[in-house]
Amino acid sequence: MSSLPETEASKPSIVPGFATVATIAAQQQALRELPLEDHLDEEEARRGFIGTIPDAEVRDAYDRLIWSMADYEFLSDPDAPSTAHPALWRQARLNAFHGLFEVTERIYQVRGFDLSNMTIIEGDTGLIIIDPLSSLETAKASLELYLAHRPAKPVVAVIYSHSHLDHFGGVKGVVTDAEVRDGKVAIIAPNGFMEEALSENVLAGNAMGRRSQFQFGQTLARSACCQIDSGLGKNVPRGTLTLIEPTMLIRDESETHVIDGIEIVFQLTPDSEAPAEMHFFFPQLRALNLAENGTRTLHNLCPLRGAQVRNAQLWSRYLSRSLERYVPHADVVFAQHHWPTWGSARITSFLEQQRDLYKFLHDQTVRMMNHGMTALEIAECMRLPESLAAQWHTHGYYGTVSHNVKAIYQHYLSWYDGNPSHLHALPPEQAGARYVEYMGGAEAMLERARRDFERGEYRWVAQVMNHLVFAQPTLREARELGAAALEQMGFQAESATWRNAFLLGARELREGVDTQTTMVKRSADMACAMSDEMFFDYLAVRIDGLKAQALEVRIDWQFKDTGKRYALNLQNGALTHWQGEHRNASHVSVQMTRATLNRILTGETGFGNAIAQKEICLTGEPQRFMAMLGTLDTFSDRFNVVEP
Repeated sequence: MSSLPETEASKPSIVPGFATVATIAAQQQALRELPLEDHLDEEEARRGFIGTIPDAEVRDAYDRLIWSMADYEFLSDPDAPSTAHPALWRQARLNAFHGLFEVTERIYQVRGFDLSNMTIIEGDTGLIIIDPLSSLETAKASLELYLAHRPAKPVVAVIYSHSHLDHFGGVKGVVTDAEVRDGKVAIIAPNGFMEEALSENVLAGNAMGRRSQFQFGQTLARSACCQIDSGLGKNVPRGTLTLIEPTMLIRDESETHVIDGIEIVFQLTPDSEAPAEMHFFFPQLRALNLAENGTRTLHNLCPLRGAQVRNAQLWSRYLSRSLERYVPHADVVFAQHHWPTWGSARITSFLEQQRDLYKFLHDQTVRMMNHGMTALEIAECMRLPESLAAQWHTHGYYGTVSHNVKAIYQHYLSWYDGNPSHLHALPPEQAGARYVEYMGGAEAMLERARRDFERGEYRWVAQVMNHLVFAQPTLREARELGAAALEQMGFQAESATWRNAFLLGARELREGVDTQTTMVKRSADMACAMSDEMFFDYLAVRIDGLKAQALEVRIDWQFKDTGKRYALNLQNGALTHWQGEHRNASHVSVQMTRATLNRILTGETGFGNAIAQKEICLTGEPQRFMAMLGTLDTFSDRFNVVEP
C-alpha cells in the first residue's frame, strides 16, 4: 500500500535513537523516586578484585569472538543518558565489572565473563567449581584467569546449581569426558537435573529460542540507545554449548557431603527459580550460596522467553529456610549472578527483603484475585511497600512486578481472565482489520495515534499500531509510529528484559527480522543426552497432525547397541509410544543404533541418508515409515513476532 498523505504539521517529532520530551520527563521522575545512593553496591561489586584480562575478551579455537566487554565502554559515564532508565543504567554499570574476585577464604568468583558467575572453591587437593557458565570458551577462559593468579590444582568436582543453560553449558571448558568417566571428577546436581535441563530446550526449544532474542536483545547493537544489559548480567555468549551428565544427584531436602575436605550442606529448592535447583552452605567457611534464588534484582516468575511458571510461595519459603538455618552462621551470602553481600546485619536484611518480596507479590496477587480482579488489573495497580521499594536489589531489572503478577495469576487461574468476551477472541490479523474499520480507517488511526504519541501515551500508541500493522503490514507509517512508541517504552523501562524486547520489536518493525546474525544452536552434547523417550516426544510434536490424520502406522523400534525396544503408534494424527513391543503385529520394524540417532539429532546425517546407507534397517512395510516421515514439520527460528 502506498504511503498516506500527511501535512508536516501532523507529523510527530520522531527521531529514532533519541528520547522524546515525555521520555526525558519520565526518566527525571524515576530518578526522583529511586532509593538514596549509598555506593555500598559498588563497593561490594568491586570488593576482593584480584585481576582480569583486557575487556574480558574470549575467542574460540577459530579466533572468532565469543565474548567481549569492549562494546560496553559507554557505561563508564555514571550519569544515565535520557535513553536509559537511571536504575537500569546503575545496574548495567555494576554488571560491567569483570575479573577474578575473592569472596572469602578459599572461595573465588569469576564475574563478567558470561551471563552467570563461575564460583571456584579451593579444596584440600583440588578445585570445586560451581556452575561452569554458558559456553566451553568462557568457562575455559575463566578457569585460566583463576589459575593465572592462584596455585594450580586439578578440578576434582563440578556442581550444577540448577538446570538452566548458563549454569552448565561450559562444563567441557573445565573438565573432560574422560576425567569424569575415569572417576577423577565428580559432577553433582540436584535431583531431576537432566530431565529439566533437556526438556526446556527440546519440545518448545524453537519458540523459546526466538523469544529469548527479545528477552536478551542478542541481535541489538550495544549502545546507550540499544542493549545495555540483561538485568542478571550482560548477555549470553555465542560459544560452544556442552553437557556432561551428573555422576551424583542430591535427592534429599538437606544433605551434607564432604568434598575434598570442604563440608557442603546442600538444600534442595525445587520449583523455585528452576524446576531443579539447590542452595549451598559452607560451615567451615561461613558462606552461603543462594544459586539464583537470591540475586540483586526482582527475578522472573516466568521469563519473557517462556518457561514453566515458577512458584513464588515456595521461592519465599526456601529463602526463609536458608535465613533460619544458615544465616546465623554465615559472614557472606553470594549467588551465581551479581556480587556478594558481607556482614551479619546486611545479609540478614538482604534475605529478609528477598524472602518478603516474593511472598508479598504472591499473597497480594492472590488476595486481589479473590476480589475478582484480572491479571491485567492487578498488574496495573500492584505496588511494593515502601520498605521494599526503598531497596536497590528489589527493583525489577530482570523480572518486573507487572509480569510477575501475571505469572502468579496464571499459576492459579490459567490464561483466561473469566470474561467470556476474551474466551474466543479473534486472532490479531482478523481483529486488526476490524479495529481499523471501526476506528475510521488507517488514516484516521494514524492521525489520532500521532497526537497521542506527542502526549507521551506510548503504551496506547503501540497497542493501536499493532492492530494496524496486523491489518496492513506493508503500511510504512504504521510500522514507523509503532516502532517509535516501542522505542520510547524501551528507553523508559527499568527492566533490561522489557527494554530489550521493546527495542528489538522497534527494530523489527523498521527493518524486518534479522536473518544474518548467527544464534546459539542446540549443542551436540544436549542432543545426544536426550533420552529415547524424549526423542519420541520431540518426534511427536513435529508430526503435522492433519497431514497425518489418514495414516495408521504401528512401528517396533529397536536400538541395537543398547538393546532397548519401543512401540510407536501413529493414529488419528497423534504419535504415541511406550517401552516394549506391539501386542498386535506391527506394520514396520526399525533397527538402528542410538549412535546413528545421535548423528541425526546433531545434523550429521538424516533419516533418508541413514536408510540409504543401511544404517537404518526397515522391514515389513517401509513405505508406511516413509509416509510418517513425510508428515514431519520443520521449524524456523526467525518467525515473525511483531507482524503477521
